[in-house]
Amino acid sequence: MPLNTPVIDDRRYQDLVRDALARVPVHTPEWTQLGESDPGVTLVELFAFLTESLLYRANRVPEVSRGKFLRLLGLPLAPAAPARGLVTLRSERPDPRTETVLPGTELRAGQVAFRMRDGIDVLPVEARAYVKFAVTPDDAETEYYRLLYTAAQAQSPDADLTMYETRALDARSIVDLARDTVDGALWIALLRPKGSDPDAVRAQLAGRTLSLGLVPSVDDVPKTLGTTGAGGHDAASALVRYELPAVDATSPGGDGLRQPAYRVRDARSSEDVLAGPAVVEIPMPAAAAQIDTWRDLDPLEAGVGDFPPAIEDSALADRVLTWLRVVPSASARARFLWAGVNAARVEQRVAVRNELLGEGDGRTDQVFRLARAGVVEGSVRLDVLQGGTTQAWQAIDDLMAAGPEVRAADSRRAPGQAWRDPRPAEVFLVDEEAGVLRFGDGLRGRRPAAGARLVAHYDTCDGALGNVPEHAITGGPALPPGMKADNPVPTWGGADKEDVADGERRVAHFIRHQDRLVTADDFVEIARRAPGVDLARVEVLPAYHPDLGASEPGDAPGAVTLMVVPRNDPRDPLAPAPDRALLDALCRHLDPRRLVTTELVLRGPDYQDVWISLGITVAGGFTVPDVRDRVKRRLLEYLAPARDAERAREEGNSALALPGMEDGWPLRKSVHRLELLAEASREPGVLRVDELLLSRGSEGDMPEVPMAGLQLPRVAGLAVEAGSAQPLDALRGRTSGDTTGTGANGQPRRVVPVPVVPQEC
Repeated sequence: MPLNTPVIDDRRYQDLVRDALARVPVHTPEWTQLGESDPGVTLVELFAFLTESLLYRANRVPEVSRGKFLRLLGLPLAPAAPARGLVTLRSERPDPRTETVLPGTELRAGQVAFRMRDGIDVLPVEARAYVKFAVTPDDAETEYYRLLYTAAQAQSPDADLTMYETRALDARSIVDLARDTVDGALWIALLRPKGSDPDAVRAQLAGRTLSLGLVPSVDDVPKTLGTTGAGGHDAASALVRYELPAVDATSPGGDGLRQPAYRVRDARSSEDVLAGPAVVEIPMPAAAAQIDTWRDLDPLEAGVGDFPPAIEDSALADRVLTWLRVVPSASARARFLWAGVNAARVEQRVAVRNELLGEGDGRTDQVFRLARAGVVEGSVRLDVLQGGTTQAWQAIDDLMAAGPEVRAADSRRAPGQAWRDPRPAEVFLVDEEAGVLRFGDGLRGRRPAAGARLVAHYDTCDGALGNVPEHAITGGPALPPGMKADNPVPTWGGADKEDVADGERRVAHFIRHQDRLVTADDFVEIARRAPGVDLARVEVLPAYHPDLGASEPGDAPGAVTLMVVPRNDPRDPLAPAPDRALLDALCRHLDPRRLVTTELVLRGPDYQDVWISLGITVAGGFTVPDVRDRVKRRLLEYLAPARDAERAREEGNSALALPGMEDGWPLRKSVHRLELLAEASREPGVLRVDELLLSRGSEGDMPEVPMAGLQLPRVAGLAVEAGSAQPLDALRGRTSGDTTGTGANGQPRRVVPVPVVPQEC
């Protein structure tokens, strides 16, 4: 039986007036005129209005009780989260020189203020990011290039000439360095300003730090939290090398300016460049002569092998000072969307400093309120001024962990045994969402003394308003003259504060699991509450580890596997998979809440491609295109990895009639031909299903496609035709002529990239 919220009195104004007038004949029979103009009726209406106001306040008692209970549990509403982003700075001064911009510098996107998290050296260079994009010319053109680059192949007889064209990284298309390029590298051309002296610019770069901004496109990467509590952090800095040309390196019998040798730079990054937007600090050589590139190359030598990519724009090529080569490890999945220099991390926040909250009165449980809303979590600092001295107080999670303001000796210790209470007393409790500071009672935390002045320093943010589009940040009042700012990608991460209704719903969940991962329901509820994560499905597999091979839940004691499916995935809407950023956010949220001995594995679904071809007969009174489209939608919804149960119930989806299919296709459930046939037959307008072909991958027709472990079906191809079913080979569009790319000994052949010469100017 559900526990409904009690209503103390549900009567309204009209009910009160009607009940009062109904008692008139019993108590005052001489009162016979009950019209609206009667003074007595007017008094009844007045008191009914006043009574309704009292009943409204009385009915709010349960709501107030929930709010009080929420505060007693110490569960404040989640505060607003600031947006983050990347900006690039460029100087438009006529004289090229390096300028330093300090951290905390304010930038603006209209009325929305951002602050730089790091200080950077703004170097007088521009940047262009290029890749050697693999292309496949026709046979005649390929033979032409083989003859053209005979000298390059003569140096490596066992090498294959691989054609490429130079493409720019433009923040609109994603480039997979392992699949789309011939050398697996990202090339950054550092360009001097137009009309500037190259030697003067090199002198400005020498000994400085280049701030390289990278925006990767992250994908589904499994995350495992071991029993040591290390969390989900990766040592990804060793997976990427940053190299500058070694123009002074020579080999026996060779010209140093023509040898494609590089020096690795000791780069530093506070974040994983393969997991999300980050800024890499790369020290430039101390000697200006080492900041150079190869000059006077033969036309058929430029861009060949390990030389930088060929740039067809001669004016742009003349401005190149040097190249920066970004080389991820072969084991790393590196897909980039944007790269640029003079980049810095920014956060949408406004600094509030030296705000006088008031004076203490020496009482217990004092409360002070901040003047600005939208306080950023962890940003509040407090100074207490008393007797001409200033003392910094620190924030604490729970005042019960604070020490007393008067240190008393412990009577349980022997005489002469020294003891000091390690608990801090100068502490306060802060509720960022409400903007309230609470102090102790003297036994648990020091009380602000009478006359003590409280000065607060904190940051505020605008929540979701900080998520601005690209190129919205244009400058700032504190930037040096002639310097402009720009955000090449939209900012992200801004979120508004939690509302009261969501906070009240969180009370029941907190009481149930105490914010600890113990039962399967705890894993589901706490994972769905991860900030910034929108999950459509969370599947918990206790005592199961997917890396153990052919195992079932119960075979791996101490391990818990979570299979998560995001609600939206623009890369593949029909088969959404979590990317690395989502898994990292879940790791950070779940790690402090799991049991110490629990090994937690986070995975996305292991999608298996299935091909379905149907032949149907349409009933009279229905059109073939309409029925065909509705059958496709029905089968896609039936095999969906996640679904909205409420919406599917409103639409009458028959999949909800089967146990375990409310959230999506169940794990370890095979895809049967007969079940698909029955589901398609239920669609109005389908007279009968004449033929149904089912296949997995490149296999032939089969009665069922088995699923094991974390496997879920992904509809790679679906065809619905009137009459006979379309053959599976025609549905796949299979082609022949695949190549292996190996040499005579079975080992991969060395690849020599050569640029494609354009056929027109």
